Amino acid sequence: MHRVLGDRRAIAILLGPALLVYSLIMLVPIVWSLGYSFTQGNTIEGFTGNGGANFSRLFDDPAVRDALWFTLRYAALVTVGQIVAGYLLALLYVFFLKKSSGLIRTLAFFPVVLPTVAVGLLFQKFFQVAPQTGPVNSLLNAVGLDSIDFFGSAGSAFWVLILMDIWRSMGFYAVLLFAGLVDIPDEVLESARLDGASGLRLIRHIVLPLSLPVLMSSLIFSINGTLKVFDSVVALTNGGPGSGTTPLTLYMFQTSFTYSDYGYGSTIALLLTVVCLLVSLAVYRVSRRDLSES
Repeated sequence: MHRVLGDRRAIAILLGPALLVYSLIMLVPIVWSLGYSFTQGNTIEGFTGNGGANFSRLFDDPAVRDALWFTLRYAALVTVGQIVAGYLLALLYVFFLKKSSGLIRTLAFFPVVLPTVAVGLLFQKFFQVAPQTGPVNSLLNAVGLDSIDFFGSAGSAFWVLILMDIWRSMGFYAVLLFAGLVDIPDEVLESARLDGASGLRLIRHIVLPLSLPVLMSSLIFSINGTLKVFDSVVALTNGGPGSGTTPLTLYMFQTSFTYSDYGYGSTIALLLTVVCLLVSLAVYRVSRRDLSES
Protein backbone atom coordinates (compact mmCIF):
# COMPACT_ATOMS: atom_id res chain seq x y z
CA MET A 1 0.00 0.00 0.00
CA HIS A 2 2.82 2.41 0.87
CA ARG A 3 4.52 1.63 -2.43
CA VAL A 4 1.33 2.36 -4.39
CA LEU A 5 0.47 5.58 -2.53
CA GLY A 6 4.08 6.74 -2.78
CA ASP A 7 4.01 6.50 -6.57
CA ARG A 8 3.30 9.90 -8.11
CA ARG A 9 1.79 8.35 -11.21
CA ALA A 10 -0.63 6.32 -9.08
CA ILE A 11 -1.58 9.46 -7.17
CA ALA A 12 -2.16 11.33 -10.44
CA ILE A 13 -4.35 8.51 -11.78
CA LEU A 14 -6.39 8.25 -8.58
CA LEU A 15 -6.79 11.96 -7.81
CA GLY A 16 -6.38 13.57 -11.21
CA PRO A 17 -9.96 13.07 -12.50
CA ALA A 18 -11.49 14.23 -9.20
CA LEU A 19 -9.27 17.32 -9.08
CA LEU A 20 -10.09 18.11 -12.70
CA VAL A 21 -13.84 17.89 -12.10
CA TYR A 22 -13.52 19.94 -8.91
CA SER A 23 -11.51 22.60 -10.73
CA LEU A 24 -14.01 22.85 -13.57
CA ILE A 25 -17.03 23.02 -11.26
CA MET A 26 -15.65 25.12 -8.38
CA LEU A 27 -12.44 26.96 -9.19
CA VAL A 28 -13.13 28.08 -12.76
CA PRO A 29 -16.39 29.92 -11.86
CA ILE A 30 -14.60 31.64 -8.95
CA VAL A 31 -11.80 32.87 -11.23
CA TRP A 32 -14.36 33.86 -13.87
CA SER A 33 -16.36 35.83 -11.31
CA LEU A 34 -13.18 37.50 -10.11
CA GLY A 35 -12.56 38.72 -13.65
CA TYR A 36 -16.10 40.12 -13.90
CA SER A 37 -15.60 42.05 -10.67
CA PHE A 38 -13.21 44.38 -12.52
CA THR A 39 -15.79 45.23 -15.19
CA GLN A 40 -19.11 46.99 -15.60
CA GLY A 41 -21.96 46.36 -18.02
CA ASN A 42 -24.09 43.41 -19.05
CA THR A 43 -24.56 40.92 -21.86
CA ILE A 44 -26.54 43.39 -23.98
CA GLU A 45 -24.38 46.50 -23.62
CA GLY A 46 -21.13 44.59 -23.30
CA PHE A 47 -18.50 44.69 -20.59
CA THR A 48 -15.83 47.34 -20.05
CA GLY A 49 -13.10 47.44 -17.46
CA ASN A 50 -13.50 49.82 -14.52
CA GLY A 51 -10.48 48.94 -12.41
CA GLY A 52 -11.28 48.64 -8.72
CA ALA A 53 -14.45 50.78 -8.79
CA ASN A 54 -16.64 47.83 -7.81
CA PHE A 55 -14.52 47.15 -4.73
CA SER A 56 -14.66 50.80 -3.69
CA ARG A 57 -18.42 50.71 -4.11
CA LEU A 58 -18.57 47.48 -2.10
CA PHE A 59 -16.98 49.05 0.97
CA ASP A 60 -19.18 52.17 0.73
CA ASP A 61 -22.48 50.40 0.07
CA PRO A 62 -24.72 50.37 3.19
CA ALA A 63 -26.89 47.65 1.61
CA VAL A 64 -23.87 45.33 1.54
CA ARG A 65 -23.18 45.98 5.22
CA ASP A 66 -26.82 45.28 6.10
CA ALA A 67 -26.87 42.11 3.99
CA LEU A 68 -23.57 40.92 5.47
CA TRP A 69 -24.79 41.55 9.02
CA PHE A 70 -28.03 39.70 8.30
CA THR A 71 -26.11 36.79 6.75
CA LEU A 72 -23.75 36.44 9.72
CA ARG A 73 -26.55 36.65 12.29
CA TYR A 74 -28.68 34.18 10.38
CA ALA A 75 -25.78 31.75 9.88
CA ALA A 76 -24.77 31.83 13.55
CA LEU A 77 -28.27 31.29 14.93
CA VAL A 78 -29.42 28.68 12.43
CA THR A 79 -26.15 26.74 12.67
CA VAL A 80 -26.38 26.59 16.45
CA GLY A 81 -30.05 25.63 16.23
CA GLN A 82 -29.45 22.92 13.64
CA ILE A 83 -26.53 21.33 15.48
CA VAL A 84 -28.08 21.52 18.96
CA ALA A 85 -31.51 20.28 17.86
CA GLY A 86 -29.99 17.58 15.65
CA TYR A 87 -27.65 16.40 18.40
CA LEU A 88 -30.45 16.26 20.97
CA LEU A 89 -32.61 14.27 18.56
CA ALA A 90 -29.71 11.91 17.84
CA LEU A 91 -29.17 11.36 21.57
CA LEU A 92 -32.89 10.73 21.93
CA TYR A 93 -32.77 8.09 19.18
CA VAL A 94 -29.72 6.30 20.59
CA PHE A 95 -30.46 6.25 24.31
CA PHE A 96 -34.22 6.46 24.71
CA LEU A 97 -36.09 5.49 21.54
CA LYS A 98 -34.10 2.59 20.12
CA LYS A 99 -37.13 0.51 19.22
CA SER A 100 -39.05 3.34 17.57
CA SER A 101 -36.08 5.43 16.41
CA GLY A 102 -36.70 4.48 12.76
CA LEU A 103 -40.18 5.97 12.84
CA ILE A 104 -39.01 9.05 14.76
CA ARG A 105 -36.11 9.60 12.35
CA THR A 106 -38.51 9.37 9.43
CA LEU A 107 -40.86 11.94 10.94
CA ALA A 108 -37.98 14.28 11.78
CA PHE A 109 -36.34 13.84 8.37
CA PHE A 110 -39.58 14.40 6.45
CA PRO A 111 -39.31 18.25 6.38
CA VAL A 112 -35.92 17.92 4.68
CA VAL A 113 -37.44 16.38 1.56
CA LEU A 114 -40.29 18.89 1.36
CA PRO A 115 -39.85 21.58 -1.33
CA THR A 116 -38.64 24.87 0.11
CA VAL A 117 -41.59 26.69 -1.46
CA ALA A 118 -44.02 24.33 0.31
CA VAL A 119 -42.32 24.91 3.67
CA GLY A 120 -42.35 28.68 3.08
CA LEU A 121 -46.06 28.67 2.27
CA LEU A 122 -46.73 26.49 5.32
CA PHE A 123 -45.03 28.95 7.66
CA GLN A 124 -46.70 31.92 5.97
CA LYS A 125 -50.07 30.34 6.75
CA PHE A 126 -49.00 29.51 10.30
CA PHE A 127 -47.98 33.09 11.11
CA GLN A 128 -50.29 35.14 8.89
CA VAL A 129 -52.55 37.81 10.32
CA ALA A 130 -54.69 38.64 7.26
CA PRO A 131 -56.88 37.92 5.36
CA GLN A 132 -57.22 34.89 7.64
CA THR A 133 -55.78 34.54 11.10
CA GLY A 134 -53.13 31.83 11.24
CA PRO A 135 -52.82 29.22 13.99
CA VAL A 136 -50.12 31.17 15.86
CA ASN A 137 -52.17 34.36 16.05
CA SER A 138 -55.29 32.34 16.84
CA LEU A 139 -53.43 30.90 19.82
CA LEU A 140 -52.37 34.39 20.90
CA ASN A 141 -55.97 35.58 20.66
CA ALA A 142 -57.15 32.58 22.67
CA VAL A 143 -54.96 33.60 25.62
CA GLY A 144 -56.06 37.25 25.41
CA LEU A 145 -53.16 38.68 23.39
CA ASP A 146 -53.39 40.81 20.25
CA SER A 147 -52.44 39.43 16.83
CA ILE A 148 -48.91 40.12 15.61
CA ASP A 149 -48.01 40.93 12.02
CA PHE A 150 -44.92 38.71 11.97
CA PHE A 151 -44.02 39.66 8.41
CA GLY A 152 -44.64 43.37 8.92
CA SER A 153 -41.29 44.03 10.58
CA ALA A 154 -37.80 42.78 9.82
CA GLY A 155 -37.23 41.65 13.41
CA SER A 156 -40.18 39.29 13.68
CA ALA A 157 -39.78 38.04 10.09
CA PHE A 158 -36.15 37.23 10.90
CA TRP A 159 -37.14 34.99 13.81
CA VAL A 160 -39.83 33.22 11.80
CA LEU A 161 -37.21 32.51 9.14
CA ILE A 162 -34.81 31.18 11.79
CA LEU A 163 -37.50 28.89 13.20
CA MET A 164 -38.49 27.63 9.76
CA ASP A 165 -34.96 26.73 8.67
CA ILE A 166 -34.10 25.01 11.95
CA TRP A 167 -37.30 22.95 11.73
CA ARG A 168 -36.80 21.93 8.12
CA SER A 169 -33.16 20.87 8.50
CA MET A 170 -32.72 19.55 12.04
CA GLY A 171 -33.81 16.08 10.94
CA PHE A 172 -30.96 15.92 8.44
CA TYR A 173 -28.39 16.77 11.10
CA ALA A 174 -30.04 14.37 13.53
CA VAL A 175 -29.52 11.51 11.06
CA LEU A 176 -25.97 12.70 10.31
CA LEU A 177 -25.04 12.88 14.00
CA PHE A 178 -26.86 9.63 14.71
CA ALA A 179 -24.41 7.91 12.39
CA GLY A 180 -21.57 9.17 14.58
CA LEU A 181 -23.21 8.17 17.84
CA VAL A 182 -23.97 4.60 16.83
CA ASP A 183 -20.25 4.07 16.09
CA ILE A 184 -19.43 4.49 19.77
CA PRO A 185 -18.63 0.96 21.06
CA ASP A 186 -21.16 -0.43 23.50
CA GLU A 187 -18.27 -1.70 25.62
CA VAL A 188 -17.10 1.88 26.23
CA LEU A 189 -20.56 3.01 27.30
CA GLU A 190 -21.04 -0.02 29.52
CA SER A 191 -17.67 0.52 31.20
CA ALA A 192 -18.55 4.14 31.84
CA ARG A 193 -21.87 3.13 33.38
CA LEU A 194 -20.11 0.62 35.63
CA ASP A 195 -17.81 3.42 36.79
CA GLY A 196 -20.84 5.46 37.81
CA ALA A 197 -21.28 7.70 34.75
CA SER A 198 -24.88 8.19 33.72
CA GLY A 199 -27.16 10.82 32.25
CA LEU A 200 -25.45 14.15 31.60
CA ARG A 201 -22.13 12.92 32.97
CA LEU A 202 -22.07 10.07 30.47
CA ILE A 203 -22.89 12.41 27.59
CA ARG A 204 -20.44 15.10 28.63
CA HIS A 205 -17.40 12.95 29.41
CA ILE A 206 -17.86 9.97 27.08
CA VAL A 207 -20.37 10.51 24.28
CA LEU A 208 -19.52 14.11 23.39
CA PRO A 209 -15.72 13.63 23.09
CA LEU A 210 -16.12 10.46 21.03
CA SER A 211 -18.65 12.09 18.69
CA LEU A 212 -16.64 15.31 18.31
CA PRO A 213 -15.28 14.52 14.79
CA VAL A 214 -18.73 14.05 13.24
CA LEU A 215 -19.99 17.02 15.28
CA MET A 216 -17.31 19.30 13.83
CA SER A 217 -17.95 18.00 10.32
CA SER A 218 -21.64 18.79 10.75
CA LEU A 219 -20.74 22.26 12.02
CA ILE A 220 -18.63 23.05 8.95
CA PHE A 221 -21.32 21.65 6.66
CA SER A 222 -24.02 23.68 8.41
CA ILE A 223 -22.20 27.01 8.55
CA ASN A 224 -21.36 26.89 4.85
CA GLY A 225 -24.97 26.12 3.96
CA THR A 226 -26.40 28.87 6.15
CA LEU A 227 -23.97 31.49 4.87
CA LYS A 228 -25.27 30.77 1.36
CA VAL A 229 -28.96 30.85 2.27
CA PHE A 230 -31.18 31.84 -0.64
CA ASP A 231 -34.20 29.67 -1.39
CA SER A 232 -35.82 29.76 2.06
CA VAL A 233 -35.56 33.56 2.22
CA VAL A 234 -37.13 33.93 -1.22
CA ALA A 235 -39.89 31.46 -0.37
CA LEU A 236 -40.83 33.05 2.97
CA THR A 237 -40.09 36.80 2.84
CA ASN A 238 -38.43 37.53 -0.53
CA GLY A 239 -35.99 39.69 1.41
CA GLY A 240 -38.69 41.86 2.97
CA PRO A 241 -40.15 43.82 4.50
CA GLY A 242 -38.10 46.25 2.47
CA SER A 243 -34.63 44.75 2.55
CA GLY A 244 -34.79 43.71 6.21
CA THR A 245 -34.25 40.00 5.53
CA THR A 246 -31.98 40.25 2.49
CA PRO A 247 -28.81 38.11 2.72
CA LEU A 248 -25.74 38.57 0.54
CA THR A 249 -26.89 35.85 -1.85
CA LEU A 250 -30.22 37.54 -2.57
CA TYR A 251 -28.62 40.99 -2.87
CA MET A 252 -26.09 39.51 -5.31
CA PHE A 253 -28.90 37.91 -7.32
CA GLN A 254 -30.92 41.12 -7.44
CA THR A 255 -27.89 43.18 -8.43
CA SER A 256 -26.87 40.81 -11.20
CA PHE A 257 -30.15 39.62 -12.69
CA THR A 258 -32.68 42.29 -11.74
CA TYR A 259 -30.51 45.35 -12.33
CA SER A 260 -28.12 43.66 -14.82
CA ASP A 261 -25.05 44.91 -12.96
CA TYR A 262 -22.98 41.76 -13.37
CA GLY A 263 -19.68 43.33 -12.39
CA TYR A 264 -20.88 44.53 -9.01
CA GLY A 265 -22.85 41.32 -8.50
CA SER A 266 -19.66 39.32 -9.06
CA THR A 267 -17.91 41.51 -6.49
CA ILE A 268 -20.61 40.69 -3.93
CA ALA A 269 -20.22 37.00 -4.81
CA LEU A 270 -16.48 37.30 -4.22
CA LEU A 271 -17.14 38.83 -0.80
CA LEU A 272 -19.41 35.90 0.07
CA THR A 273 -16.73 33.45 -1.07
CA VAL A 274 -14.14 35.10 1.16
CA VAL A 275 -16.52 35.05 4.14
CA CYS A 276 -17.24 31.33 3.64
CA LEU A 277 -13.52 30.60 3.33
CA LEU A 278 -12.59 32.52 6.49
CA VAL A 279 -15.37 30.96 8.56
CA SER A 280 -14.51 27.46 7.33
CA LEU A 281 -10.83 27.97 8.15
CA ALA A 282 -11.70 29.26 11.63
CA VAL A 283 -13.96 26.29 12.37
CA TYR A 284 -11.40 23.88 10.94
CA ARG A 285 -8.62 25.25 13.13
CA VAL A 286 -10.77 25.09 16.22
CA SER A 287 -11.83 21.54 15.40
CA ARG A 288 -8.21 20.43 14.88
CA ARG A 289 -7.21 21.89 18.23
CA ASP A 290 -10.16 20.24 19.99
CA LEU A 291 -9.49 16.88 18.39
CA SER A 292 -5.79 17.00 19.32
CA GLU A 293 -6.69 17.82 22.93
CA SER A 294 -9.22 15.01 23.15
